[in-house]
Amino acid sequence: MSLFTAVIPMDASIDAITNNIQLALAPVFLLTAVATLINAISARLARSVDRMRSIQSQIYNGAQIIAPLVRDHMLIELKEAKTRGRLCTSAIFFNVLSGVFISLTVLELFFFQTGAAHSAKTSYVVWTFVLGLISFMTSLTIVLAEVIYAYRSAGWNSPQN
Repeated sequence: MSLFTAVIPMDASIDAITNNIQLALAPVFLLTAVATLINAISARLARSVDRMRSIQSQIYNGAQIIAPLVRDHMLIELKEAKTRGRLCTSAIFFNVLSGVFISLTVLELFFFQTGAAHSAKTSYVVWTFVLGLISFMTSLTIVLAEVIYAYRSAGWNSPQN
């Protein structure tokens, strides 16, 4: 008997190990959704940042004279792009937080099922999973707000040069 098995008794049968891995990896599918959403939000953030840079370049570095009405509209659009960027950044924060909580859930499930964590409470699994879902839903809500804001702030009534 090795020192490790004497300290941490584990059920080492193949069926138990397979069951433990399946139980611990079930929330990993939610991590796939988290990663996909981070990718989508990052693309929206990149477009918003690109638009901000383009507007700033036209306003502050442009060689052409911009009509005051067009300049005012561009400044409004610049402010809206910054707001969209902030919303995307907030959504990414909550999405990453969700990923951290779901990852903790996976670790807890694995350690509890293998018997490596006897002293910790199983309620931690419930709390980390619930907090992960709440963070994910918060991220989705912020993404929805950003999409609605983007639609409403689109330059439907842009002044013409």
